This record gives sequence, structure tokens and C-alpha cells, in this order.
Amino acid sequence: MVSVAEQDFHLEVCESGLENQKVANADLDDDQKPKRTGNVWTASAHIITAIIGSGVLSLAWGVAQLGWVAGVTTLMVFSGITLYTSNLLADCYRSPDPVTGRRNYSYMEAVKNNLGGKMYMACGMVQYVNLSGMIIGYTITASISMAAIQKSDCFHKRGHEAPCKFSHNPYMIGLGILEIFLSQIPNFHNLSMLSIVAAIMSFGYASIGMGLGLAKILSGQGKRTSLTGLEVGIDLSAAEKTWRMFRAFGDIAFAYTYSQILIEIQDTLKSSPPENKVMEKANMIGVSVTTTFYMMCGCFGYAAFGNHAPGNMLTGFGFFEPFWLVDLANVCIVVHLVGAYQVFSQPVYSALESWAARTWPKSKFVTGEYSINIGIAKKYRFNINFLRLTWRTIFVIMATLLAMVLPFFNDVLAFLGALGYWPLTVYFPIQMYIAQKKIRWWSSRWCGLQLINLVCLLVALAAACGSIQGLSRAVSVYKPFKVED
Repeated sequence: MVSVAEQDFHLEVCESGLENQKVANADLDDDQKPKRTGNVWTASAHIITAIIGSGVLSLAWGVAQLGWVAGVTTLMVFSGITLYTSNLLADCYRSPDPVTGRRNYSYMEAVKNNLGGKMYMACGMVQYVNLSGMIIGYTITASISMAAIQKSDCFHKRGHEAPCKFSHNPYMIGLGILEIFLSQIPNFHNLSMLSIVAAIMSFGYASIGMGLGLAKILSGQGKRTSLTGLEVGIDLSAAEKTWRMFRAFGDIAFAYTYSQILIEIQDTLKSSPPENKVMEKANMIGVSVTTTFYMMCGCFGYAAFGNHAPGNMLTGFGFFEPFWLVDLANVCIVVHLVGAYQVFSQPVYSALESWAARTWPKSKFVTGEYSINIGIAKKYRFNINFLRLTWRTIFVIMATLLAMVLPFFNDVLAFLGALGYWPLTVYFPIQMYIAQKKIRWWSSRWCGLQLINLVCLLVALAAACGSIQGLSRAVSVYKPFKVED
């Protein structure tokens, strides 16, 4: 027989165990992973870091190719489509129900659970090629900005007509070395501070570019503009203008690309309130802030430089003075792109590492985490994983080498925009939303969604053709590893 005292003791032990289990569960989300702590502001910072990138610097050139009417309209249309389809995608974070369903931890997983295996494979190919291309594009852009600082100082000392020529390659190598160290940040959940700093930097250089453009306009030095943009004449054939317009569509599309990492951003949010509702607010904040900056940078830049706006507003030397302010803007660009590089590379890193962990779950090389204490008092701890160390280092080296071979700013941006905008920002979110909501074929809602799909596909095809034509011309006269003008 069990005594009353023993019964009370066992009851206390059980209650203590239940309390401990409740405490343990309080630290975990519904998927038994560590509780997420993200909110609308951290998500907005990630979005702004991802969107306001190198693309903002080409918007004056893009508006110059299209003119006031088509340029401003294109910016607004891409903004509206991006916001709408991003909200559709936010509802696909959980399946089948957007509030209580199972979590999808990546864009590809959302596609797989909503559209099936074939679409999953197609999405993976497009997404990871696009993300890798973005990383290469950011490496190119950051090196151009670093070289622009050196050029700016040279022009200030020797005059604006001085033959200041510098190679971008040392800067790409230096950036690659830095990114090797930063790539050891384990995952998206540890990137919040880097994203906030990068977002602040993006505001910094966009504001400087915008301010310099406005100052040039107010001083009466603005150049001639037109409703239709760059005009056909002796120096420009109708065919070349068409190609340039197509490339401008690609540049503007690139400037709004962030959907391929939206699910990963949403996976950092707290589960209450519902992630899709918080993400919709973050989308609204991110896209609205971005569009405001884009409109001002594109329009002020076009008004300042006219139909011959440079391809890169801060590194194309439309502005020479004050040289220190141009230098500061380019420093902001570099710091921002260092953070954006990590935001876009994390899904690529995670894809291979997750596959390796599933394939070799007992391998110490793949799954082992080794702690290193940092500092004199050994207060800080840093974890090293050998797969993460070797694979991410190799990836950064390959991206750097490819960037050194292909330094074509505007044409690369246009091609990346054409490659990624339609399938990742428009097609897959719309198809997943249709599948999740079981929208009937040929209903008014279905027809409206497919109309958006078709229009964006046609724009993407035009942008791809324009960018390929521009790249072919650039490649025909390019010599690898030469000193840049």
C-alpha cells in the first residue's frame, strides 16, 4: 500500500514535471523550434534591405529611357503588383490554412506543398539561380562604389577631366574576404541587426542621391527632359531605343525584387498576431517606403541629368562635388550591399545545408557545432560548423570570381530583373494562392489574376531580350580583368 505521504510526494513530482514541461514549451513555437521573436519592424527592415539596393541607382537612367509618362507609370505599376502578389505569398506561409496550417520554412517548400513536386523543381532552379545572380550583381555594384570613392578623390585633386582609371578587381577580392567571415552567421534569425544597419545605409545613400539631384535642379543646372524620354535621332536609332526601353523595364523590375526571400523573412515572425497579417503590414511599409524613394530618386535624377542620365547616379559621375558627400554616399552603398549580400545568400546556404543534414544526420562534419570563446574574458561564444565553413567559403569565392568576369552594371541588373521578377514575384505567388483558395477556373477572380500573370510575362520577355542584346554588345568589346575607366 502507498501511504498518503508517498502519494503527496508523487503528486508534487508530477506537478513539478508538468510545470517544467510548460516552461520548456513556452520557449518553443508550435513546430517545436525556438520561439521566433521577429515583428513588423524587423520584417520591414529585412524587406527594405532587400529592395533598396543597387537598383535604385539605375532608376534615373531607366526613367530617361522611358520618359516622364511611361517611366513614372512603370514605377507605380511594378510597385502595386509587387505589393499585391507579396500579400498573396504571405498567405502561403502556412498550408493549407494561412493562420493555423503547417509552416513552410522556405519559398520552395511553400511551392512544393501548394503546387506539387514538378513546380517545386522549377521554382528551385529559378530561385537559386536568381539569388546567386543577385549576389554576383551586388559584388559588382559594391566594387564599383568602392572604386568610385577613389575616382572621386582623384577628380577632386586633379580636375574633372583627369584620366582617373582604377581596377575593380581588388575591391571585389576584398569584399569577398569580408563576406567569407560574415557568411558564418548561421541563419536568417541572426541577421536582424545587420539588416537594420543596412536599411539605414540604404536610406542614407538614396537620400544623398536624391538631395544632390534636387540641388542641381534648384540651381538651374537641370538638363532637358521629355515626356517620351531619350529621343530617336542621329545618335540613336529606333531599334536601339526600343532595346533600351526593354532594359529599363528589367532594371525597374530588378529594383522591386524581394519575393524570393519573403517566406524566409516571414519565418522570423512571432506567431501572434498571425504571421500573414504582420507580413502584410511589413509589405505595405517596405514597398511604400521603397516606392517613395524610387520615385524621388528616379524623377529627381532624370530632371537633373535629362535624357542622358548615367547608368549609375552616384558612380557614373553625374555629381563631382561636394566630393566628400559623394564619397559618403558610396560608403553607404558598400555597407548596405554587404548586408544585402547576406540577406540574399542565406536561402542558398540553407538549401544545401538542410539537404546535407537530412542525408548525413550522424556526420560530425555536417551537423557538429563547435564553440569558440571570444574575448579576453571569453565572454562571447561563436559556433563553428565545418560544412558551413567550407561550403559557404567556396560559394563566396565562386561568386567573386564570376563578378570579376562580368562587370556590366545595367545589363546585369536588367537580366536579373527579367529572370526573377515574373516567376518569383508574380507567377508562383498567384498560382499558389489560386491552389490554396481553390479559385475556380474562368471565374472573374481567376481571370483577373491570370491577366496580371500574362502582362508581367510579356514585360519580362521584353526585358530579357533587351538585356541579352545589351550583354552581347558589352561582351563583344570586353577584356576580362582590365583596368576600368
